[in-house]
Amino acid sequence: MRVVLYILVSLGVIALAFWAYRENYATQQALGEADKLHANIRASHSRLAVLKAEWAYQNRPDRLRDLAELNFERLGLLPLHPDQFGKVDQITYPPKPLIDITNSVDVSTMSEEVDPL
Repeated sequence: MRVVLYILVSLGVIALAFWAYRENYATQQALGEADKLHANIRASHSRLAVLKAEWAYQNRPDRLRDLAELNFERLGLLPLHPDQFGKVDQITYPPKPLIDITNSVDVSTMSEEVDPL
């Protein structure tokens, strides 16, 4: 009986060692994938920073002004004047919507039933 118990315990230890071995390699693989994802995120952040800098460089006011002057006739642009802008009190706001009353209550019949305070 003791021999069977030793064999079962040995098999259990071997099974646990095999399980731990597989879990270790699965964990190492998951950590490697996480490191690759972090590297991709860092690269994406750096590319985004470069793109933002390029966007800011391309949208400089002096550059846009020069482009607008070069293409003035082709684009049909007109210069801005102060009288082209409206005033705040000239803005018409839409009227407030009316509330739909779907469940109306007839109070003329209820006045007899309700006691005033």
